[in-house]
Amino acid sequence: MELVFATNNAHKLEEVRQILGDRFKVLSLNDINCHEDIPETADTFQGNALQKARYVKEHYGYDCFADDTGLEVKALNGAPGVHSARYAGDHDSEANMTKLLHELEKKSDRSAQFRTVVALILNGQEVLFEGIVTGHIATERHYGDGGFGYDPIFVPDGYSETFSQMSSLGKNLISHRGRAVRKLADYLKQL
Repeated sequence: MELVFATNNAHKLEEVRQILGDRFKVLSLNDINCHEDIPETADTFQGNALQKARYVKEHYGYDCFADDTGLEVKALNGAPGVHSARYAGDHDSEANMTKLLHELEKKSDRSAQFRTVVALILNGQEVLFEGIVTGHIATERHYGDGGFGYDPIFVPDGYSETFSQMSSLGKNLISHRGRAVRKLADYLKQL
């Protein structure tokens, strides 16, 4: 089965391809010559994921799926949330982490969660899948061999290392995106 994943983020694409395996051929936006910046103007993860998937279906005709992911920090009333990628600038992970760590300096509650919503458009139907992983924000960055975005400061519950310090396989087993994409895969396998 061939599906478009509405992303040009190489890290996300690699994660999703690893999780879905060989049963599905996952194309990126680049693979279908979609080079425009797809709007993400909704105020929810569900809305943004649907907006991206609908855009690809309407403009390129492909069945596809799209995700929207964000970090929600309890002490910041759920921020950065849907603005996670642009929290301190346009897709600047270092600036985003610096801003977040600064805002948490005097906060005792560092609990947080990553949330991913995947929107699938297939055969004229729209289906949503959600994945959440809870954890906390570390007081400083801890880099490893992998990860991207906020991974160097997010420690999932039950672990002592950040997502960035985990192997990609280990992260995919417990991550928000991994959970949502496995739900997507389970749904596709039933078709």
